[in-house]
Parts: sequence; structure tokens; C-alpha cells
Amino acid sequence: MQSLKSRFVYYVLKRKLAQIRALNLALPEARALQEKTTPTMFKMPAGVSTERVEIRGLRGLWLRPDALRSNGILLYLHGGAYVQGSVNTSRALAARLALASQTSTLSLDYRLAPEHPYPAAVDDAFGVYCELLQSHPSRPVAIMGDSAGGGLSVALALRIRDAGLQSPAALALLSPWTDLTLGNATHSTLASVDPFFQNMEPLRRAADAYSQGQDLRLPYMSPQFASFENFPPTLIHVGALEALLDDSRVLAQKMAADGAPVELKVYPGMWHVWQVFGGKFREADNSISELGAFLNGSLRKAVVHFERHGR
Repeated sequence: MQSLKSRFVYYVLKRKLAQIRALNLALPEARALQEKTTPTMFKMPAGVSTERVEIRGLRGLWLRPDALRSNGILLYLHGGAYVQGSVNTSRALAARLALASQTSTLSLDYRLAPEHPYPAAVDDAFGVYCELLQSHPSRPVAIMGDSAGGGLSVALALRIRDAGLQSPAALALLSPWTDLTLGNATHSTLASVDPFFQNMEPLRRAADAYSQGQDLRLPYMSPQFASFENFPPTLIHVGALEALLDDSRVLAQKMAADGAPVELKVYPGMWHVWQVFGGKFREADNSISELGAFLNGSLRKAVVHFERHGR
């Protein structure tokens, strides 16, 4: 049964986001508002130390749990439709996932569109992944991301596979955006109940800004259209009340058809990336706990493999 707290948050969030949409903010203003409000709304949990770094010219934020158990590394890619978001806006969620997985986590500020269109985000994530392999050769790396960061996580794993590099230990995806053509059924059928995407126009504008006229079906842009042979274990969490529900469903179906180990969990009554409310209600905490356990277990298996066989 859905918790009363999550129901209350859902209705408050739906009303608040409708008010923000009515302001019709330009992208620079929307970015500034998110940077100002998100870190104050979602506080960092206790038990995590932070360190700001620069890797290959990109800003990053290390989040290291005090109770560190895993010898692996997590690379976290934030959401924001490829046009906004940062390590600042995502740090509380990334920190909770770092705690749940007991793993040092690097959150990355990849370049954003329209200033830096596709393939900038994929290039940035790939470059930082390569740097992690070089600087931590004995530590396996898992990848996780939310919304556009979830889609970018899949695109990154595809590029890693295609380049013949060491595969990620696992992927953890939170409400991933995997179809930038916006052709899936729930993009329209669930828009009315989705607090974020009452219509697809904002996502359509974001997709246009990111693609700059390139084919939206390119696998590194819309990974739903990729093939998934030799793909790492993947866990996907998505809400039943979000327009991007089919992005997760179709992705999981295609992964399974190609023989990739994948698990999809649809949370009843939940919306897009509800995990940001970790510490506020049960469903957010449960999802974070499950994602963390999956990542921790996958990294531990990879560590054992490293010890027995090397990279």
C-alpha cells in the first residue's frame, strides 16, 4: 500500500511544478532556479564526505561514505534533459546512493546543450570512465544515473562495449530517458498524472537542443534503439505514474531479448525520480536501498573476478 507521506508529496509536487511551468522561464533562468532551490530542498545525508575535483577539464564531486565497504567505484550521471542539472543539484541523491551501496561515488558535471550538443555528454562520460580505469586499475566501476543521466549511462555502456574496454560492473537506472524521439505510448497516455511532464513540449525542446538536427534514433542518443549483446547487469527502477514509464519498459524488453541480464521494477504510485525524496517517505528509501544493494553486490563480484583473473 502506498504511504500517506508519498501521496501528500505527490500532490504538493504536482501543484508546485505546475506553478513553475506557468512562469515559462527561459533556460538560463530555469537553470539558476534549480541551482538555487534544489540543494536547499534536498539536504545531504550524514556520513558522507565530499571532495570537488577536476577530471579531464570537467568538474566532479567525490562522495565517500564513512562506512566504506566496497572496493569499487560508482560513476553518477545526473538528470536534467541534457540541458540543465549539475553535481550540486544531484548531490543529495548521489550521496544517498553512495551510502546505500557503501561505495565511493564520482558525480560528474558533463557538458550541457545547447551550448554543447550531442555527442558532448557521451564524450565527457566516456573520457571520465577511461580516466577512472587508468587511475584505479584494480577497482571495478559501476555506472548509475537518473532521467537523462540514466539514458546517458546506457549510452556510455554501449560506447564502452563498442570500444572494447573493460565493461562496467553494473548499471543502475532511475527513470531513464531512453527515447528522445518521444514515440513511446506512455509519453501521451500518462502525461496527465505525471507531475513533471504534463506535455512533451519541454522534452521535445530539450531533445532538439541536444541533437541539433542529428538523427534522434542514434543509439548513443536514444539507447532504446541499440542492441544489447554483451551488456552488463542492469537494474531499472521507474514509477507507475510517469510519462517515461515505457522508456524503461521497452529498454528492459530489448535488453532481455538480446540476452542482457536486466531487472525492471515498476513502483506503484511513484513518479519521475521519486528517489530524490530519500529520508522523506518509505518508497524512496526502499528504492535507494535496493539499488544500493544491487550495486554493492555487483561490485563485490567484480572485485572477486579481478582478484582471480585480473582485469
